[in-house]
Amino acid sequence: MLDKAKQLWDLQKKARAIQKELKETEVEAKAAGGLVIVVFNGEQHIQEVTIDESMLSLEKKRELEKALQQAIAEAISRVQAIAAEKMKAIAGNLNIPGL
Repeated sequence: MLDKAKQLWDLQKKARAIQKELKETEVEAKAAGGLVIVVFNGEQHIQEVTIDESMLSLEKKRELEKALQQAIAEAISRVQAIAAEKMKAIAGNLNIPGL
């Protein structure tokens, strides 16, 4: 029983370390040829948005909206992939189906 408790404590410690690591991880995604840039941290929080001045006209409103959607979707996808990879490292020891 104590062995299982120690394993659980070790897993919790590893999970906290991964959370901290993800918080400090930054992922940058670009769209519209680099005119729109978003930066997310590993917790999927936006850290920065950069929009080139050439995109800030009424005529480019729809293009800007699409570029923001693309950049945000790409950044979130990449962050999720990073988090999943890091969690596999500790979840692999648990023999949980699907992980």
